[in-house]
Amino acid sequence: MKRDYAESALIFKALSDETRLRALHMLSSGELCACELLESFRITQPTLSYHMNILCNSGLVSARREGAWVKYSLNMERLQAARELLSSMIGSEPGKKRD
Repeated sequence: MKRDYAESALIFKALSDETRLRALHMLSSGELCACELLESFRITQPTLSYHMNILCNSGLVSARREGAWVKYSLNMERLQAARELLSSMIGSEPGKKRD
């Protein structure tokens, strides 16, 4: 199986920030409006938008406009692909050499 390392790097870069990890965790309970996410962070709306754009560009999060609001949700297929990639690198047994 051929791996797309550029795509993988994009995903893991998106995961490498505390704010984005917190946003993903919040979205694990379901779709949220940007205003709901913003209430839980001590950041400005433009800063939240910056982080959410990174998550959307990585494919981990989907956004849809509903009137004046943007609603965010997790892209479970993409998250599963990231999980599978990490599992393939780590293997099932720590310390066991991969082929």
